[in-house]
Amino acid sequence: MVEVTVLGVAQDGGHPQPGCLRPCCANVTDQHYPVSLGIHGDNGENILIEATRHLGDQFTLWGQTKVDHLLLTHAHFGHVDGLGLFGRETLAAQGIELHISDDMYHLVDQTPQWNLMVQQGVFNIQTFAAGDVVFSQGELSIEAVRIPHRDELSDMHAFIIRGPSKSLLFLPDHDTWDETLAVHNSSSIREWLATMNVDIALVDGTFWSEDELGGRNQSQVPHPPVMQTLKMLGEKNQDDPEILFTHLNHTNPLYNRNSEQRNEVERLGWSIAYQGQRFTL
Repeated sequence: MVEVTVLGVAQDGGHPQPGCLRPCCANVTDQHYPVSLGIHGDNGENILIEATRHLGDQFTLWGQTKVDHLLLTHAHFGHVDGLGLFGRETLAAQGIELHISDDMYHLVDQTPQWNLMVQQGVFNIQTFAAGDVVFSQGELSIEAVRIPHRDELSDMHAFIIRGPSKSLLFLPDHDTWDETLAVHNSSSIREWLATMNVDIALVDGTFWSEDELGGRNQSQVPHPPVMQTLKMLGEKNQDDPEILFTHLNHTNPLYNRNSEQRNEVERLGWSIAYQGQRFTL
């Protein structure tokens, strides 16, 4: 059996976000960690996707403390700021297989703290390119999918996790649906997911609408608004994969279980991912 656990659903800053005194963060009792997945393979291997600063809390949520393989989608803040926790000062881990893109390898090599951890044996680096099978053992395999996203530090890859009976796409970030679909020669979200034979898709739900950007324009923080994704999808059909929104910014009204926006998502037949959610693949 391959089991995937959702270890976080928030955008890089978490929810509530540090320094935020607005109603979206005030009096929040349920903390939401930055996006991450924990995978327990059929041969007992533990695979973590993303290294966040809430690693300890996420281990508790996962029920695991040992990581055999660590996969990173890209180099933005909330996806990598927990890397140092594997070092001598905290976990003192050894021999974790760190799977990163060829492009991101150069960043790790040039970042003194991360490079030192490689020299100390904390990480063994395994590089991959788009389309590669990043990991394969037993009935579990993980494939890298190239995704257009801000590349100031590294490129971006989504991952398809395949088990013996189902497959799951992890797509926490991308710039626009137009760019993503064009890269993969698809005319619609449904066509793209069908091409990849995906049963479950955790997709970028950072913002409900552009109204949350606080005066910034979307080119500065490009993510397709959930409103746009819903417009492209419409109502869920019987043969559609399960689509869940994740990577929610602290301003996103989808955190509110009683919001009109959340009701609209669910009315159309789609879902919002939640921490501790488990999928058997």
